[in-house]
Amino acid sequence: MANTEPYVLCELAGTAYAIPSHAVQRMEMVEHVTPVPNAPPFVDGVVFSRGRVVPVINLRRRFGFDSAAYDMKTRLVVVAHAGREVGLIVDAAREFVTIPADAVQPPPDGLTGTSGRYLGGVATIGGKVVLILDVAGVLTHTGDLPAVATPPAP
Repeated sequence: MANTEPYVLCELAGTAYAIPSHAVQRMEMVEHVTPVPNAPPFVDGVVFSRGRVVPVINLRRRFGFDSAAYDMKTRLVVVAHAGREVGLIVDAAREFVTIPADAVQPPPDGLTGTSGRYLGGVATIGGKVVLILDVAGVLTHTGDLPAVATPPAP
C-alpha cells in the first residue's frame, strides 16, 4: 500500500484545498477578529485563541479572490511553521482525508509566480481536483504580518 498523508480539506472560493494535518494546530469558528492598523490588505487582524494572540490571514484576499462575509461555515485554521502560529480564514473546513503520496502531482508548469509558491501539489480525490497548500510558502511570503506578543503565563 502506498504511503498516505493526512490532510484537512477546506474550501475557498469554490475550490477544494488540502492543508497537511501536521501543520494544523486547531480549527475554530471565526468569532471576533480585531483589525490592526497598517496591516497588509490580506491580513484581517488578530484573534485571541487559547491564550495567544494570533495574526489572521484571509486566504481569499491573499489569493486574489473577492472577499466574502464570514458565515457559520467560515473557519479559522490555525497553522504552525518554524515556531510561528498564523490563522488562515477559509470558507469551510471540517473534513479530514488521507491522500496517497503517489496521487500528489507537482503543480502544473503554468502555475508559476504567486500562485505556484503557495501550492505543494495537486491531487484528485473522487474525481475532484484538490490543490495542496504549501503552508511554508504561505507563511514565508506574507510580507509584514502584525507583530504580536503572547502574554506571560500566570
